[in-house]
Amino acid sequence: MMSNDFDTHSVLSNQASITSVNSLASLLKEKMQNVPAIIRKKKRETKDYKLRVFVGMLFLIIVFLVGYAYVMYNQKLLAKSYFESIKFHKKTRNFRLLDGKGGELLTGVLGTSLNIEQPYNCLPKDLKDDGSVCYEWNSKARLYMNLAKSPGPDIKCYSFQWESLLADLYPTDCFDVSEERGFWYGGGLTKGIEYILGKATIPAGPFVTGDINMHQWGNALKRYFLNSRGVAIQVDEKTPLYVSVNTDSGKRLCLQGKNDKFAFVNQQTRFPELKYTVCSGPDMKTLHNGLMQKSLWDGLTERDNDVIKSLLREPVWQIPASKQEDLTEVAIYNYTESIIALGYLRLGHVLVNEFWQRTIGDFRLDSERFPTLDETVNILHRRGFRVSFMIQPFISTESSNFREAVAKKLLIFERESERSIPALTRYKSTTSAGVLDVTNNASIPWLAEQLKKISETVEIDSYFVDFGTAFNIPRYYQCSQTLVNPDEYKNYFMERFEGTLSIFGVSSAISVPRPPAFLSLPPVNSSWSGLQSIIPTMLSYGIIGFPFLMPGPVGGDFVLPTQQLKKMYSYYSFELPPLPDKELYIRWLQLATFLPVLRFTHLPSEYRDETVTVIAKELADIRQRVLPLLERFSSIAMDEGLPIIRPLWMLDSTDVNCFSIDDEFSIGDGMIVAPVLKKGETVREVYLPQGVWKDGIDESLRKGSRWIHNYHVPQNKVAYFIKMPDNTRF
Repeated sequence: MMSNDFDTHSVLSNQASITSVNSLASLLKEKMQNVPAIIRKKKRETKDYKLRVFVGMLFLIIVFLVGYAYVMYNQKLLAKSYFESIKFHKKTRNFRLLDGKGGELLTGVLGTSLNIEQPYNCLPKDLKDDGSVCYEWNSKARLYMNLAKSPGPDIKCYSFQWESLLADLYPTDCFDVSEERGFWYGGGLTKGIEYILGKATIPAGPFVTGDINMHQWGNALKRYFLNSRGVAIQVDEKTPLYVSVNTDSGKRLCLQGKNDKFAFVNQQTRFPELKYTVCSGPDMKTLHNGLMQKSLWDGLTERDNDVIKSLLREPVWQIPASKQEDLTEVAIYNYTESIIALGYLRLGHVLVNEFWQRTIGDFRLDSERFPTLDETVNILHRRGFRVSFMIQPFISTESSNFREAVAKKLLIFERESERSIPALTRYKSTTSAGVLDVTNNASIPWLAEQLKKISETVEIDSYFVDFGTAFNIPRYYQCSQTLVNPDEYKNYFMERFEGTLSIFGVSSAISVPRPPAFLSLPPVNSSWSGLQSIIPTMLSYGIIGFPFLMPGPVGGDFVLPTQQLKKMYSYYSFELPPLPDKELYIRWLQLATFLPVLRFTHLPSEYRDETVTVIAKELADIRQRVLPLLERFSSIAMDEGLPIIRPLWMLDSTDVNCFSIDDEFSIGDGMIVAPVLKKGETVREVYLPQGVWKDGIDESLRKGSRWIHNYHVPQNKVAYFIKMPDNTRF
């Protein structure tokens, strides 16, 4: 029984165990079967999460792209293209001028004086009939843009005109002048004698002629700015123009329309305006040639042409006299005797300064110092000289003519004085003087009559007109006819006396004087720095359109005192320079030999040095070889308005090496001159543009488009290179 019981218990126990195992196995199997489902579920959850992330990111990208497209669309609407080449963003007023390939030629910001962002299209009543695009900034200013007449098929021009709608809002446009945007030239001679405008620092001021001792610009100006990328800006003559360079906000040339109390006191419009033209061409040379004044032959007589040739062929002999007592009939006679004694220089024009009269404005010979000048002048004429007098439109208050001029109301008068009070100024030796009002029709015949009386006594060949600058006009000036600015006085004078006076030179200009008048360079100090200023001045004036230039005398015009002068040079009576240092005089004469007009005060014979005499004779021979070039390119200047003395880039406007060179120049495209301009130097760097050049010192042939390093130039030599035909072989 016991075993059966045991067996039965064992079976039951085994069955129970088997059941437990089976249950556990079933449980495990169930769990195991659930694991893949859980894993699959988690995988599905992971995939769903990634999908949601992807969809979310895609949504954000789509939102971004839609927003970006919207912004860019609106930007495109604002930065509209005008006339194919101009991009102008109405909101920021950023401006870009593009070339045919989409490259940037000119960049800037227009309307920098505005603080309003969004403009509106002008009302129909404010639109112009010429099809100009017009925008208005909330009753503060309007901008008109349009195509302008182009001088040639390869040149495109665009006009811009700002009209201020408020008296105290001065429209201002600024352009990038950093070297990355090309080299800028033009305007005129700057205070720092910078040939490249982008290197100057010029605070905002009126764009009128001045004295570079006190003012930012020199004695001749043109509202013309040129860039090496083939872009030019020309500002309208009636704009009350203020100019600044590299001030306040970086490398920028800023043009501003602004009336003031002196230069632009005579408002041409109710509120300030700024009007200018931007032109672009395939390259700087083509553009510049197209924009220059063409044909100066109009009205030229055979006598005028003879005067031009005589100035190129014969020197100007300026009688040395810094005080009235220094200028006498005997002094003139003795000086011309010394010229004749030289024997190797041609006789030419004897220039007598303003001291031929007792006081400025007398327009009568001082009989005490010139008792028989008529006889002396006749002698000079028989010997081959021409005699020229310097005159000014100023009449000293000490002159007997002053009272008559006041009585006849021939002078510029004080503003708001009803022409009853003459406006006074100061000039050179005259501390108080009136200025002849050349806009008054009665003034012209009066002055002509005064000069006629002189010519009846002494046979004067021509006159040199010393205008002074804009700042020599009385501050509170008023003329019979309203002037746009004080510089317009010069234009009136030259126009009124055209055909009446034979004028061979002027001291200041804002437009090309009618030939045969040459523009004189401003007076320079007798120093090495004075010598170094001549080439940049010649190049700058040539670029802005003055082809006929007359430098000052060899050795300089005056000697500056050691103390700082606080007024314009024209307020002082400087002593003539004593005999300059011999080396300075030789280097000055070497440079002057290649310039259009050779002008003397000190003669080479004054050194009593055989070395100076030998060098002067050699330079006289070189001058004779240079003359055909000067005459040839003076004729081209008459036809095309191009300068006789040119920067190197006019030979190759694609050569970047030529853009910044201001101590070399070319005579037309036929000769390059590289004088020594520093004390004690006998070597220098010389750059020759493309072509083949013949060395003037050793007659060797030189290849162009390269620098000549450490070129040896002894004191008795000057470096010059003659252009040879392109097919010349070495």
